[in-house]
Amino acid sequence: MKRILFVVVVGCFLFSSCGDFLEEYSKDLVYASSCEDLDEIIIGNGYMKRNANQEYAYYRENELYYPYLHVMDDDVEEFLSGAVKMLTNANPAVRYRNFYTWGERPFSDMTGAELVDSDWKRLYEHIGYVNVIISYVKEFESDPEEIRHRIAGEALFLRGWYYYMLVNLYAKPYSKETAGKDLGVPLKTTEYIEDIYFKRNTVEETYSLITSDLEASARLLKGKAHQSVFQANYHAVQAFLSRVYLYLGEYEAALQAADSVLQGDYVLLDYNEFAQTVASPADMYGIHDIVPVDVINQASVETIFTQGAGTFAGNISAFGIASGSELARVNRYKASEDLVQMYSKEQDRGTDLRSTFFMYVNQTDPTSKRYIQKQTTSSLTTASSEFLLRLPEVLLNKAEALAMLGRDVEAMAVLEELRVKRIVAAEYKELDARSGKKLIELIRDERRRELCGEGHRWFDLRRYAVHPKYPSTKEIVHDHYFYDNSIRQVTYVGSYRLNMYESEPAYVIPIPQHVIEFNKGNMVDNETRPDREAFIRF
Repeated sequence: MKRILFVVVVGCFLFSSCGDFLEEYSKDLVYASSCEDLDEIIIGNGYMKRNANQEYAYYRENELYYPYLHVMDDDVEEFLSGAVKMLTNANPAVRYRNFYTWGERPFSDMTGAELVDSDWKRLYEHIGYVNVIISYVKEFESDPEEIRHRIAGEALFLRGWYYYMLVNLYAKPYSKETAGKDLGVPLKTTEYIEDIYFKRNTVEETYSLITSDLEASARLLKGKAHQSVFQANYHAVQAFLSRVYLYLGEYEAALQAADSVLQGDYVLLDYNEFAQTVASPADMYGIHDIVPVDVINQASVETIFTQGAGTFAGNISAFGIASGSELARVNRYKASEDLVQMYSKEQDRGTDLRSTFFMYVNQTDPTSKRYIQKQTTSSLTTASSEFLLRLPEVLLNKAEALAMLGRDVEAMAVLEELRVKRIVAAEYKELDARSGKKLIELIRDERRRELCGEGHRWFDLRRYAVHPKYPSTKEIVHDHYFYDNSIRQVTYVGSYRLNMYESEPAYVIPIPQHVIEFNKGNMVDNETRPDREAFIRF
């Protein structure tokens, strides 16, 4: 029996030449002699980490993946209240301020000190592990082929996912006209260490790898038993493909992928069957607060796949929920007024159940204390907002693909399939027929309502901005406040504007400076962000 030594040198292939790297960093040694060992490696090191203390993970460095993703879009606003002794980097308003204001140096605190971009490092660490698994799983010939195929399929899915995140964080959104020359991210697909300097592949090359990995994963996982909601299966791959192909404008492929998922056993929940719960007076979040119904969790019939430590409570909602700590009561983010008003559009005014099911509202201050919180627990078994595939997204992907193919009646029917389960039954009315731009806008609005807080909105804004037929020209404004510790008073500082995409480099996150330095100038950075000035709008 083969006994393979897995050597994973964390980030070596991207951060420096290996000769220099080994003098500064240690390496992890993992021995594998069977597919059972590979299973342990992929679960422990291939998939994103989960954390037992998710609700308060934002206090600690490096425990959430890309939490800043949720504060850059138009679904959140800054919220300040309560007393605080001091503001530190543990406070979200400090750690994410330059993301919220789309600042020149997003990874810096209020003193100007650099913060660690841990996501680049961690995503490539995961890629390093799955590269080794993809390369060596075939060596275990004594294990059943079905098991080898399942492990390889999971690893390919994960590699596709990690490169999807990297290219959407650190590169321009996919545009068919420019993807062949737009800089993507460095691609590393081999398991061995290369003593070379890396440069960025194009966006087109990056997406080509993503789709080829996912298609190969689907072939390997088709017909395989589903292990767990925390491990990828065939339907998870197809659900993700339906998203990726939308980004690429490959609408027939997106439609086929979505239909593959819809043949599975997933069921759309009818929110009319759930009763809204009201907290007791002893609730830590306030007296008689309205809390969301726990409709999104790992056990839901809508959940296809989830991974990662971040819960909805650990990203946006907990930023606004008070606890016993003074630090926890100040400088948070709440659901934006723009998002809240989305649930009152069209003829659904006051009847969209998601407006209460997805939001936590403190009744003592319902205007200020309003948070995106789509599930209420922080256990290891809950759904994550760092990566979640749900049936509603697949339906929305299908509706968008149909609309882009000119199949308007079918697209409207898919939308109504979702809406009838989200609107108060006694008040439900079908929408008037739409086509063209109006239909696309309707689908985009419905996507925002259904998927808020799940990490979609920022990426959706990027791809809408470069859409060849229906480009979005939306500008986003974030109001910024300051809490003066000396007088314990909240002050409006000013507002910041994210301009339309064509004139706005802040839609892309800078490549970490240490990566550029390690690669001796071969790694080109993104366009420098402007030193953005606040303006007064009140």
